[in-house]
Amino acid sequence: MHNGTHAIVVDPGDATPVLAQLQELSLQLVAILVTHHHADHVGGVDELRQATGASVYGPAFEVIPEPVRRVGTGETVSVLGIDFKVMEVPGHTAGHIAYFHAGSTLHPNPLLFCGDTLFSAGCGRLFEGTPAQMLTSLQSLAALPDETQVCCAHEYTLANLRFALAVDSENTDLIAYAAHCESLRSRGIATIPSLMGVEKKINPFLRSHTASVTTSVQQFDAAAQSSTDIFAALRQWKNNFR
Repeated sequence: MHNGTHAIVVDPGDATPVLAQLQELSLQLVAILVTHHHADHVGGVDELRQATGASVYGPAFEVIPEPVRRVGTGETVSVLGIDFKVMEVPGHTAGHIAYFHAGSTLHPNPLLFCGDTLFSAGCGRLFEGTPAQMLTSLQSLAALPDETQVCCAHEYTLANLRFALAVDSENTDLIAYAAHCESLRSRGIATIPSLMGVEKKINPFLRSHTASVTTSVQQFDAAAQSSTDIFAALRQWKNNFR
């Protein structure tokens, strides 16, 4: 993200492509936003900081390459004249955070950098957190405005959509969106960012409370009854889905 002169980068797993873009566009990197500690999100931090002098912001309770400005829920990170509200969204990792911009004259559309918590049509694996934590985290993200641009960290959309269709096969919004994304990818076009309003219609992990998803999950695991158990079973189903 840049304003023509200065730039920020989120979760740089590799410094090389970032440095190439900075040089190509004649940009100065001023800030690095980190959502969680996994290597594919922090692997390029040290090199970028040393090369550019950029400030690094990261989760308060995770091991991130120092020096880093630790931030937690309710705090605000201001970069490029844009304010990002920090949201704690544990589940994928214990201290995972997201950055949300509500919209402004500089960037009119709401914008979410959510790392590996929410993907288009999916969500991250539970490596450190619990199903209850991830469910709560996703519910907090789903409460953001429908027009929020969802900038997740990976282009897993087609694989996620295949699972979503297995879970929610009669969802007409999902069927249409899957066809749309297949068309985009066939032309080499990214499906990211998505929109929160779209995700609430097609993402089974944001729809685990709906009758269609609940019924499907209970066919996979009849013991799943509570909302947390249904979500846990849905995530386990995805873990084993091929």
